[in-house]
Amino acid sequence: MRETKRLYFENPYEVEFEANVQRKLIYEGNPALILDQTCFYPESGGQPSDRGTINEIEVVRVLEEGSQIVHLLKEDITSQKVKGKVDWQVRFDHMQQHSGQHILSQSFYELLHGETLSFHLGEESSTVEIGLEKIREEDVERVEKRANEIIFQDREIKNYFVHQEKIEEIPLRKPPKKEGLIRVVEVSDFDYSACGGTHCRRSGQIGMIKITKWERIRNNLRFEFLCGERALRDYALKSQILRQLSTQLTVHEKELSSSIEKLFQDLKSLKKKTKKLQEKMAFYEAQEVIKNSKGKVIKEILKEKTPEEARLLALNITRQGDFVVLYGLEAGTRGHLVLACSENLNLDLRELAPVISSFVKGKGGGSFSLVEIATEEKANLELALDKAYEYIKQRI
Repeated sequence: MRETKRLYFENPYEVEFEANVQRKLIYEGNPALILDQTCFYPESGGQPSDRGTINEIEVVRVLEEGSQIVHLLKEDITSQKVKGKVDWQVRFDHMQQHSGQHILSQSFYELLHGETLSFHLGEESSTVEIGLEKIREEDVERVEKRANEIIFQDREIKNYFVHQEKIEEIPLRKPPKKEGLIRVVEVSDFDYSACGGTHCRRSGQIGMIKITKWERIRNNLRFEFLCGERALRDYALKSQILRQLSTQLTVHEKELSSSIEKLFQDLKSLKKKTKKLQEKMAFYEAQEVIKNSKGKVIKEILKEKTPEEARLLALNITRQGDFVVLYGLEAGTRGHLVLACSENLNLDLRELAPVISSFVKGKGGGSFSLVEIATEEKANLELALDKAYEYIKQRI
């Protein structure tokens, strides 16, 4: 078989083509075709493959096998002559992201001498790993601003092939990984990269670049970014969120940060006050429970309390007298058991945990005087407490 002619090299804006089938095969469990020529870009260089159809059958994936390109299909095709159609929306999106990555990578190198170590074009966002150990916020802004300057200047983006022996004449950002005939993608007077991907004809078609976040990876930094329509959708979403927050807090968008910070401080203060009130309430509620108790073992299913409230109440009871508290909680979707005892009783509730866990299929643990068990099954809480009660009565 001869090499598959890659029509996307000649014109990435061409999305419809005719071809002859060179070979039919089964690849990764799918029917597949190798054609004499194709517009479909295969997975390569961090860029996913194109999507589309061949004879109106969905193309699941496109892969590179040496000099041939394999098209994985959803269904088999019997004809020897086929018509292919690449999904233009996906193709143009990939072109925007990949061309944007070249400009962003060169901006990192130009301003911070940060080399691009890897690139991944994802479904929702793309990432570049840059050889920098740390970065300041203002430097990220500088890089992003420089990248967008190149986009707004609408520079020409062209590609051409150079023989390996002449590649040193091209000021490539990084050495090529391949040998022989090397394809160069050039952003006019700015970036020169060895690349086999699909790209826009002019930088203006990228629209814009927005760096959305960054994180450390392998002693380097990985930056997530959006280009073109992806950046526009992200801006629209965040603008909507800002408008909603601004309306809810009745402040201007520019004042949102300080207003939210104040809310957090107020919430933190309220939590402290609430905790103190809960502790006081638990103290007095414990006195009421002790007053009405009929023995040293207090057993009850609590309908409304949270695990935190039940724990606080149980601890207050056991601190005010020599009691064992066995609480089951039914609030929420899960069941919960809180078991507490006074330290003077010389009990180790950890011995009790595996006994009752088997009845509710729960998991938990704790100390000798406080054990908690959570379970997805609430039906046997009463039975578990009865077993716990029998266990305790035998020991005190």
